[in-house]
Amino acid sequence: MAHLGLGTYRVKPTAVGRMVAAAGDNPDTAWVDTAPGYLDGEAHALLKGPLGRPEISVSTKVGYIGAKTAEAAQRDGALSASWAAAHCLDAAFVRWQCDRSRAELGRQQLDLVFAHNPESNHRDPYDALRTAFEALEEQVSAGHLGAYGVATWSGFDGLFTVPELDSLAADVAGTPDHHCRAIQLPVSLVKAKPIEQALSGQGPIAEAAHRGWEVYASAPLHGGELPDIVTPELRDLIDPRLNPAEASVLIAGSCPGVSRVLLSTSSVTHWHEARTALKQTLNASTLMRVLHVLDSD
Repeated sequence: MAHLGLGTYRVKPTAVGRMVAAAGDNPDTAWVDTAPGYLDGEAHALLKGPLGRPEISVSTKVGYIGAKTAEAAQRDGALSASWAAAHCLDAAFVRWQCDRSRAELGRQQLDLVFAHNPESNHRDPYDALRTAFEALEEQVSAGHLGAYGVATWSGFDGLFTVPELDSLAADVAGTPDHHCRAIQLPVSLVKAKPIEQALSGQGPIAEAAHRGWEVYASAPLHGGELPDIVTPELRDLIDPRLNPAEASVLIAGSCPGVSRVLLSTSSVTHWHEARTALKQTLNASTLMRVLHVLDSD
């Protein structure tokens, strides 16, 4: 059964505190996922107080460069003064961003850091990920980080695979016992290809689960669009007791191999509804019927 995690990309700044509190209701599964650039660059600052509870685990990301980030990184020597790109996975910047995130979030150790959308890097994704993995392994060795992974929107659509990430991390670490142990990707009724692949034991989710990696399903409501797209007939096929948003979350959580569904919401009511929906899991035949309906539309 997949657990629910709080994604912070679309949470209203005024709702951050109450949503973290809701996510922390169950300390055994409490998780918050964020990034330095979320909420106009204020996500970490807004989360620092609410994340004062150590039982709430947190994942953040490295890669994107906002205007304030660029100024600070250049001042600290983590970026050259001539840097003009919006994305960087160079080792110096990754180390700097990890240290800055720990300070901003008030954590001596980050539970998980994702290399964020390496497909957006100006370099070859493999070269960019190699330098990022080197820095992230160093962060683990220093006790600043528990594990790392890759969060991507489209990277698994032909740019790289989980076996290739596994091999790259092993090469960087010098041992198969490396610390790349998670992936994050969109999983929804719109981004349904990973579900179809997982049902046949293929694709990034199945490959990650086979290795014991955590799989974080992002955008289960596809940016809030799905509740308006799900027809009553499709909702009834999934579970007639659920509303469209709950049904959409359940689809993502029922995908074999998904560990956690990241829901970005500013409503405590919607949060609890989603968590209740995830107390069940749809079987493979139901998922296949849903995908067949989607294919036929």
